[in-house]
Amino acid sequence: PFGYYEYCQRYAERCSRPADGGLVRLTRDRWAQIVDINSLVNATVAPKTDMEMFGREERWEYPVDAGDCEDYALQKRKLLNELGFPLGALLMTVGRDADGGGHAVLTVVTDVGDFILDNMEERVLLWRDAELTYLKRQSGENPNVWVSLIAG
Repeated sequence: PFGYYEYCQRYAERCSRPADGGLVRLTRDRWAQIVDINSLVNATVAPKTDMEMFGREERWEYPVDAGDCEDYALQKRKLLNELGFPLGALLMTVGRDADGGGHAVLTVVTDVGDFILDNMEERVLLWRDAELTYLKRQSGENPNVWVSLIAG
């Protein structure tokens, strides 16, 4: 996505980091961390569009106190990575929400399935239970490569 490309222009050091593994062994502690980070970011970041904040349609940025969907996902990814989750298991994912609008979430790849952290949903859900049509997400081997999730 173009927003990710521009993000990498501003945060080159973040985009140059290796994936360092593509799977999280899901323990009770790891699950609690995932749920806690999802709740924390959803509760502390106010929803605001990029147009309201930056005067432009799309800008991927770490939120200070407000942001839109990809900003929530970036912050969750950052905080989970700081807790030791490998980047290859923390995949930015884009798609369409239930209303057909563009939407970004964080996918956490675990040994028991892929879980979605969404700013529009308080619960952490298995990917198939989230009301999203997935389009593409980062590769677990190289976060700068995006793979299509569209069948066919």
